[in-house]
Amino acid sequence: MAPQENGLKYRRILLKLSGEALAGEHGCGIDPIKAKNIAQRVSRVHQMDVDVAIVIGAGNLWRGQRGNNAGMDRATADYMGMLATVMNALALMDAFERIGVLTRVQSAIEMSSVAEPYIRRRAIRHLEKGRVVIFGGGTGNPYFSTDTAASLRAMEIGADVLIKATKVDGVYDMDPNLHEDAVKFDHLSYIDTLNRRLQVMDSTAVSLCMENKLPILVLNLWDEEALPKALRGEKIGTLVTEPDGVAPDEV
Repeated sequence: MAPQENGLKYRRILLKLSGEALAGEHGCGIDPIKAKNIAQRVSRVHQMDVDVAIVIGAGNLWRGQRGNNAGMDRATADYMGMLATVMNALALMDAFERIGVLTRVQSAIEMSSVAEPYIRRRAIRHLEKGRVVIFGGGTGNPYFSTDTAASLRAMEIGADVLIKATKVDGVYDMDPNLHEDAVKFDHLSYIDTLNRRLQVMDSTAVSLCMENKLPILVLNLWDEEALPKALRGEKIGTLVTEPDGVAPDEV
């Protein structure tokens, strides 16, 4: 992708956050301090004249798999997870607005008292007006993850890249926290990602990006320079594209 007029490689991004990014001391619940920390990091790139949309998971509050394992109906467990993502979205919206960043929450599950319904054209208009848009409620359908919701929303709003924010600096062939000899990938193709089962995102999300040639960039959100560097096109994290999606000098 050629650099944009403002010198940035990406002009509009969809940031996928895990619910655990908001988790409290014991790995669950919502910590307002962590929400503010995330908002401050994201606002830095927002000030670079980048359109920012966010999809956040709900692992800090509820995992549908937990309900499934206990014999719950799958659809019911998934709907509970979707509702939890809206709680996280509201917490993140509050954090952004406390530091002066105008934000809108749109939910795929209608709950007009607390969030706008998801309307694609309205979301794009918010982005054009310089607002951060947070998408809650997943896709609005059970059996689909928030990874898939992120891929879908990224394409609907015309994002230049889907950024998967993690606590590690990219994708490795093994867990780098457990294996000292783990090897980091600078670039992967969609097919390699799927064949190696690297769990960058779930297979449905990766396949959706592959079909629509949407790049996926995996980086460490807690590295304060990672997002700005990525937007400037510097080598950071792991980029997932078509096999010829990166110039040889960038691999």
